[in-house]
Amino acid sequence: MKLGLHISDFTWPGGAPELRTKLAAVARTAEDVGFDRISVMDHFFQIPVHGPADHEMLEAYTTLGYLAAHTERVKLYTLVAGVIYRNPSILVKAVSTLDVLSGGRAMLGIGAGWNEEESRGLGIPFPPLKERFEQLEDALVIAKRMFSDDDSALSTTHFQLERPMNVPQPLSRPHPPILIGGAGEKKTLRFVAKYADSCNLLAFGTDLEHKLDVLREHCEREGRDFDTIEKTAATVFDMGPNGEKVGELVDTLGRLAELGFTVATGKLVGAGEISPIERFGKEVIPAVAGL
Repeated sequence: MKLGLHISDFTWPGGAPELRTKLAAVARTAEDVGFDRISVMDHFFQIPVHGPADHEMLEAYTTLGYLAAHTERVKLYTLVAGVIYRNPSILVKAVSTLDVLSGGRAMLGIGAGWNEEESRGLGIPFPPLKERFEQLEDALVIAKRMFSDDDSALSTTHFQLERPMNVPQPLSRPHPPILIGGAGEKKTLRFVAKYADSCNLLAFGTDLEHKLDVLREHCEREGRDFDTIEKTAATVFDMGPNGEKVGELVDTLGRLAELGFTVATGKLVGAGEISPIERFGKEVIPAVAGL
C-alpha cells in the first residue's frame, strides 16, 4: 500500500513568518521517509473539521508549486480542487504547469465543491448542486481535451472554448492522473468510471464496500475495467502521542487494503513537527509496504 500525506492544517507554532520554512521541512521529510504523495486542500478558509475559519490557509496551487521546488519524487495534488473556484481551462493550465515544473509529478484532483461559507465570503459564485455537477463534468471533458494536442473549438454545457491550447503539454503520459473526490452514487462515481484514473473515498462514515460495488456497476455500464481505477481512501494517521496507536493504525490500513484500496492518504496528527513524520516513516510505512 502507498501512503500520502495530506496537509490540511497550517496553524503551526511560529505562525506565518515561519510557515514557509516548516512547510518545506515537512515536505522534504515526508519524501525522505517514503510517502508516495503529498496533497493539500483547495480551500481559502479553514474548514470546521480542522479548526475555525480564520485559521491559516494557503492557496492550493501556489503551495503545490512551492512544494515542487522542495521535493524530487512525491506526487503533488489537491484533495480536491473545487470546480467552482477557477475557470476549468485555467485549472488545467495550473496542473499542467505544476506537472512540467515538478518533472511529471502532478495529479488533477477535482470535485464539485461544497463550502458555501467561503464562496460567499470571497464573492465566488456558488451555484446549486445540479449546476456544480454540470461544471464538474464540463471540467473533466475540458481536461481530457487540453491534456491532448487537439486545440479545436470545444463547447460544453457552461463553457465555450474557441481554442483550448495548452502549451507546454504536461510531461506525465498519457496525462496527469485525474482523481475525483467524493462518494455520490449517481454522479460522482459515474464520473469516476467515465473520466478518472483514481477515486478518493472517506475511510470513515462510509460503507466502502458498497461504494466500490457501485463504482464497479458504473464501470460495467461505461465499458471500463474496474481494476484500472486507482482506489484511494482518505483517513487520519493517528499514532497516539507516544506511538501507542501504531498497531491500531496499521490494522486499519490493512483492512483498507483488503477492500482493494492501494493508496491511503491522511492528515498526520502532529505533522507540523518533524518527529511524528519520522516515526511514521519508521513504524508505519514499512509495516504496510507489502499490503
